[in-house]
Amino acid sequence: MSDTVRSGVGVHGGRSATVRLHRADGPVRFRVGRTELRADWRRVVSTRGATVLGDDGVRLATVEHLLAALHVRSVFGGLVIEVDGDELPILDGSAAPWDEVVTTLGPYPPAPTPVAGDAQATSDDRWARLTSGDRWLHVTVAYDHPAVARMSWSGGPERWPDLLAARTFGFARDAERLHAAGLARGSSERNAIVYHDDGPLPSLRCPDEPVRHKALDALGDLYLLGAPFAGRLVLHRAGHDLHHALVRRLASLGDATAPPHARSDATTADAKREPEA
Repeated sequence: MSDTVRSGVGVHGGRSATVRLHRADGPVRFRVGRTELRADWRRVVSTRGATVLGDDGVRLATVEHLLAALHVRSVFGGLVIEVDGDELPILDGSAAPWDEVVTTLGPYPPAPTPVAGDAQATSDDRWARLTSGDRWLHVTVAYDHPAVARMSWSGGPERWPDLLAARTFGFARDAERLHAAGLARGSSERNAIVYHDDGPLPSLRCPDEPVRHKALDALGDLYLLGAPFAGRLVLHRAGHDLHHALVRRLASLGDATAPPHARSDATTADAKREPEA
């Protein structure tokens, strides 16, 4: 396999896909057939279980792990991502395999000016909030499982590479419900941490791997601002829905507006909590 090619199954659809990354002038964009999808918040069409981009009848799911690798490495231009399929492969469940490709293709153009502003998105006891200050990410998760319970992770950009190897996770008790909803059909213990009643399989790479993965997801979703964020990002039990709602609010501070076709299914503060997968 080429150093710039990754293949595998999608975690939700379970279908095979091949991804080729190569350098090209202009913004970071995905190419699916003849359609190009900018890595941009205006192209988000769903946040149900994953971040999904779409335009012109084309949808591309589970882009957040690759985008997280780009965010960690401050890559905001000079890259085209060709995808043969409708969902990026989950690979080992982390962003580390994507990071290997991204770093192979560098160096890249300088990152744009960071986006600053105070904004928040909330839903019941969940929230995503950006306030002024040094660049910082703080994430808290809470689950009704003794092996996870409540976990937190904090760090600035110099620590974000530590998140790349954290894998996606879910709970065995939710498998039937997720499959019925058309989610997690490609998930297995080869590409995700599965929490059973007696603990996780496979073994964790680090004790706080679940919250690290949630922090990774957040960096992938915030990448869709099109520039680094400036300030302190605090997330409490947040998911793709609240990440995207926050991005839209930050973008609105600059009088940015989304075209009608790009309205997400989770852009309001009272969005329902996304399924875990």
